[in-house]
Amino acid sequence: MANDLVHIGSGQVLSSRRVVAITSPDSAPIKRLIQEGRRKGLCVDMTSGHKTKSVLILDSGHIVLASLSPEGIASRIGGNPDDSASRLGVNEKQ
Repeated sequence: MANDLVHIGSGQVLSSRRVVAITSPDSAPIKRLIQEGRRKGLCVDMTSGHKTKSVLILDSGHIVLASLSPEGIASRIGGNPDDSASRLGVNEKQ
């Protein structure tokens, strides 16, 4: 069970098995998703007052705000986003 938990910043941990997507909070659609989640009571702010650097979408429909970057959380969960991008021919570091 300990391997199931992932540190997402500010001393917060989350079950990695529940994570469906990890994204940056910068785009307009994600900002709308956060607002809708807050309205419905499905948004969980786990930043402890720090800047939101990533948004995690869970299989339950909850939206979690985290203070670590999406790349940092993805690498902690076990996937290296740089490896996936290079296999697909995508340059994410533009």
